[in-house]
Amino acid sequence: MQNKHPEGGCSGYHHGDLRNALIIAAAELIEENGSVEFAMVDAARRAGVSSAAPYRHFKDKDALLEAVTQLGFLALTESTLRIVEAFPEKNADSIIALGQAYIGFVTSHPAFYDLMWGDFGLRAMDADNAELQTSGFYVLVDTVQAWCDSHDLSDQSALELSVKLWAMAHGLACLAMNNHMERFMPGVELGSLMESSARTFLDGLLRAN
Repeated sequence: MQNKHPEGGCSGYHHGDLRNALIIAAAELIEENGSVEFAMVDAARRAGVSSAAPYRHFKDKDALLEAVTQLGFLALTESTLRIVEAFPEKNADSIIALGQAYIGFVTSHPAFYDLMWGDFGLRAMDADNAELQTSGFYVLVDTVQAWCDSHDLSDQSALELSVKLWAMAHGLACLAMNNHMERFMPGVELGSLMESSARTFLDGLLRAN
């Protein structure tokens, strides 16, 4: 895990930043163990501090897990913003690329799935964190809105369409993580499946209008 998201390996009490060091330590433990079954003392030990030190910033393990969840969403947002940079025109290709990036992120971080899309995820999104509240999913909404505008689809709700596209990507990721895709479609490439599904959906909207 790097200092900003669960992708790599770097922990410890750096430059006096105890709170972030503990978040990173917890994220590393989750990724290594494949679950949230660790104790606060384990995170403290990984960060190189005393067993009492975590409680200076987190009242309990749930508070630490909520912070890890926020970190996960920030990492997901970073991946979506990279797609925006690569596809500034905000067309069908960029919508598909966002879906593919989402699938890639979710399937690459299975240990964080329950955190990010369970109760902790809801609490993280409700937290007083403007970056979480305005990024990520709303990058997709903005892209879909631009696509609708370019095709004169003023009667369509970009938010509703984005939820449907999100459900498509999320469903594919879930099926893949639970080995159902491999069972029913051995060797299928998720990115290609996302592309064909999204294009069918978008083309259908254009024909209907």
